[in-house]
Order: sequence, then structure tokens, then C-alpha cells
Amino acid sequence: MGTAIGDILNKEEISLDFLDGRLVGVDSFNILYQFLSSIRGRDGSPLMDSRGRVTSHLTGILYRTANLIERGIKPVFVFDGKPHKLKAETREKRRAIRTSAEKKFKEAKEKGDEEAARKFGRQSSKLTGEMIEEAKKLVGMMGLPVVQAPSEGEAQVASMVEKGALYGCVSQDFDALLFGSTLLFRNITVSGKRKAPGKNYYYDVKPEKIDLQKNLRELGIDRKKLVWMGILVGTDFNKKFPKIGAKTALKLVQEFDLFEGIVKKTGHRPEFDYNEIEEIFLKPESTEDYKIGFGKPDRGKILEFMVEEHDFSKERVESVLDRLSERAEEKGTQSRLGHWG
Repeated sequence: MGTAIGDILNKEEISLDFLDGRLVGVDSFNILYQFLSSIRGRDGSPLMDSRGRVTSHLTGILYRTANLIERGIKPVFVFDGKPHKLKAETREKRRAIRTSAEKKFKEAKEKGDEEAARKFGRQSSKLTGEMIEEAKKLVGMMGLPVVQAPSEGEAQVASMVEKGALYGCVSQDFDALLFGSTLLFRNITVSGKRKAPGKNYYYDVKPEKIDLQKNLRELGIDRKKLVWMGILVGTDFNKKFPKIGAKTALKLVQEFDLFEGIVKKTGHRPEFDYNEIEEIFLKPESTEDYKIGFGKPDRGKILEFMVEEHDFSKERVESVLDRLSERAEEKGTQSRLGHWG
């Protein structure tokens, strides 16, 4: 869900080559949901193996991550830990949306309405504990680092960016900026053509960079006030203020230096403690108990896991492994950090 502040942010279109040699933290839950949502059949059904187990997330990790690695990008997969107690309502709301979408998806399939089926199929995407463990397993087999966050993955990435361990955060959501990530990269794993919702045309989705400090300067606010904007338009931890979008929120935080002033101006007294929400973002929970190391992909284990266990095409998986191995063995490349590993 994230925070709806994208309309007022400056976004710079980039090519993937911009990230050549860079270590970037992948907001893994966010990206896995993207894979589950976008990698589907024509009728909106997720990809599955012969035993009916969803494999869309594995498809995305193997093939799309391989494309990033070939471009010299060094992804570090950061996984969410225990969700904050204030996220319970958001999680329940998401469950309700998925349940409703799943029902509409089945109805659309029965009617043969492929467009509606694709729409509701995407909305019904569910990331299970088993999928998360499979994702970690495959990432490790590919020789890529896995970092376990104590709570929010974006908070962990932001902390690692601040300490210089990572260059920026890869996520579709803007929350990483509220957590303090100085650079946010969007559309890194989902670029390409995308169908406009409810319309019969496609548009280009291109990689983009959002620079936190540049945006704060242009908006004339500091990070605390950016967090206030998030609180006003709604975050995963609180309901939005009524009838306030990003532009109105910006005007309010520019006008007041105390959040209480905004409360009085809007006439809305929230049921939540806005100071607690502010602290979640300004003092994010993170850990320094991690290691970042890159290795060669384990060809045998990947073939066993993807081909034998989940029915992937052996030829296609081997082709990806050949490319990954070639990248891993390269010496003296022109990338900023030299050869892989």
C-alpha cells in the first residue's frame, strides 16, 4: 500500500546502467508482491508447477534478478521481520481486499472475461510464509546476500544506506524515503510495457531515481515534515486525514512547525498517536547483524530446486545459469567495483 506522496516528488528517469557496480537494497516483500501481481497467465492465474504451487515469485527472482546482475547491479535482498503492532489494521484491510478480489477473479474466469480476470487476479496476490522461505532459498543459491530485518524491510535498507553499506533502496513504495533512504529506485524489476487500468492502451514503465535530499530542498521541508505528510495522507501505520491529498498535505506542513497546529487547522483529531507514527519513521528499527557477500550461483542446487522440484524448463534455467556464471567469472570489467564477488 505505502504512502501516496508520489505526485509531489521529483523523479529522474534513469537507465539500469546508472546502477552498474552499485550495491542496492531490495525491499524483498514489495518486489515479491510485484512478481506475484505481474507474472501471470493470460487469464490472470499465477504461474504454477504440476502440484499446483505458485511459482510466479520464483520466476521473477531467477529471471529478472539475472537481468539486473548482467547489468552489473549487485542486489542485496532485505526481508521484513515481525510487523509493527500498528500495522494490524492495514494487514486486515489488505486481506479483505484480497478475499474480495479472489471471489471476483473466479467469477470473471467463469464468465470468460479475461480483462477482469487479469485485473482481479493481480489484486488477489498473496505472499505466504512458504513463498518467502522459497525466495530466500533461491536468492542464497544464486550467490546473493539475504538480510533479515527485525521489522520493516525498508527501515533496514534505509539504515544500511545511511551507514554506507548500500547505495540506495529498490522498491515501488515511497515509504523508504520516510524511513530515511537517501536514494529510492523504482521500476527496476518491473520496467517495460504496462496496460493502463481499465483502458485499452499500454504505456512505458521506465526505471527512475528519487533523491531524498533534492526533493526536500525543492519542497522546502525537512524529513520530519515529509513524515508528517505521510501521516496526513496515510501510512501503513495510520489512517489518513479526511479529504487531504499530497498537495494539500504539503501546504499544511509548509505552514506549520508543530503538528498540533495542523490538527487544529484541519479540525480533525486523529484516533492514533501521531508522535508514535513519527518515531517509527524517524527512529526506524534495524539491525547491524548482517553480512554482505556475493558468490557464484550453485548450479546443481538451482537446477534441482527449479527444474526437478518446480517444473521449470531445464533449457531456460541452464541458459540463465550460463549467463550468471559468465558474469561471476568476469575479471577487470569496467564496473565501479570490479569483478563480481
